[in-house]
Amino acid sequence: MKQIDAAMAGTVLSVLVKKGDEVKAGDQVAMLESMKMEIPVEAVEDGVVSDVKVDMGDFINEGDTLIVMD
Repeated sequence: MKQIDAAMAGTVLSVLVKKGDEVKAGDQVAMLESMKMEIPVEAVEDGVVSDVKVDMGDFINEGDTLIVMD
């Protein structure tokens, strides 16, 4: 199991993957907004999305898990 965690607190602007999607390292999986900046979230490893823990509009804290991959 691999997790993609938030690097900083902010708001989820979009989630670009869903359960079952295959992703490659470097693929953008979500977009966050923090301090009036848009922050792309990328997969750091290849894998298959097994769970999406956030929805558009959610406020997240630094370290929160956004996406779980197998």
